[in-house]
Amino acid sequence: MTKSALVLGAGMVGVSCALALQKRGITVTLVDRREPGCETSYGNAGVLALSSIVPLNNPSLFPSIAGYLGNRHPALNLSWRRALARPGWLLRFLWEARPSQAAARIAALESLTACTVERHRALMTEAGVAHRLRETGTLKLWRTDAGHAAAKAEHDFLKSHGIESEILDRQGISAVEPSLNPIFPAGLLIPAVGSVDSPGAVTAAYAALFADRGGRIEQAEVTGLARQGTGWRASTATGAFDADIAVVALGPWSGDLLKPLGLDPKLDVERGYHRHLKARAGARLSRPVYDADAAYYMAPMEQGYRVTSGVDLSDRDAPDDHRQIDGVTKAAHEAFPFDGVTGETWRGARPTLPDSLPMIGEAPGNPGLWLAFGNQHIGFSTGPITGEMIAAMVCGETPPADPKPFRPGRYIG
Repeated sequence: MTKSALVLGAGMVGVSCALALQKRGITVTLVDRREPGCETSYGNAGVLALSSIVPLNNPSLFPSIAGYLGNRHPALNLSWRRALARPGWLLRFLWEARPSQAAARIAALESLTACTVERHRALMTEAGVAHRLRETGTLKLWRTDAGHAAAKAEHDFLKSHGIESEILDRQGISAVEPSLNPIFPAGLLIPAVGSVDSPGAVTAAYAALFADRGGRIEQAEVTGLARQGTGWRASTATGAFDADIAVVALGPWSGDLLKPLGLDPKLDVERGYHRHLKARAGARLSRPVYDADAAYYMAPMEQGYRVTSGVDLSDRDAPDDHRQIDGVTKAAHEAFPFDGVTGETWRGARPTLPDSLPMIGEAPGNPGLWLAFGNQHIGFSTGPITGEMIAAMVCGETPPADPKPFRPGRYIG
């Protein structure tokens, strides 16, 4: 019987794993180099992405590739140096986009996102931060008349998966978001999607709930992981921590810790940026808005209006490249009456695997070593169910979603 656990990584996925294991009577130590919610879980658009069920590398990627290669599209910045350094990963990423794989991967993602609002609502109530939850949906917008067909196609697709949406014309958009500039002829309102006003603060509140229930949080950088007897030991500069099992939930840094064990999870990263903009007096948004043609979110946050960039496929630790976020800032000013930037530009990295699905399960050949990472751009949404799946499997229960599509063995031999 598992009596103690180390959870390495205090983002949304790691904190959720810690809470779920703790709920089952396991003594948990949560370890991260920074305070909970300060890395990848801090910088997203705060969307509880019920409708994000299509992998980034889906069949529609192929006709779009030519438009991405010159780094002129706001959705993608590709470092050719990085691509040439890992051609095998990029080729596998493209291979996974073939049509025969699409339905299974959509079903897998849907199994993770279907209850995201309900799970977060329950946790936010327990943690005393229910006031941070908005259930006003999200609004996707198009800048050209071609958006009418795109909105209809997405509406029909979502309806086939039981997700309701409403197609809006220019007047309909102005009715739900009067402060938007009237540059969008087509839109899609998805009412069931939730959002929060500070994803970092929500993650920190979940960690505080874990601590209030007797959980131990250690701020230290994990420098090594090794088997210790029948359990696992995590080494840090300030000491070592032992437990029956270890859960690696370090997001884009997870591979660094696993490779010395001879485990290569085929993990890579998608970098992203955000800035906070100040609205002019009287202007407001009631929900996150996605500008499809300019590839960014505008999301109301407690710090102001957060605008997020597209994907930057550069090395995880390469210097900042503000081309995309600069373009986003300009596009956002076209869409909404902003009055300047507040604070510094933030950069983070999302962990991604070639099939755009997370890795959730026990590492092959390493009993007691559990992996929970690779949730890509929906880790904030899918953290709670990932934690429940890990805890259920650790305790021999039936997990709330089929773990087979996420098994580590699909990439780790």
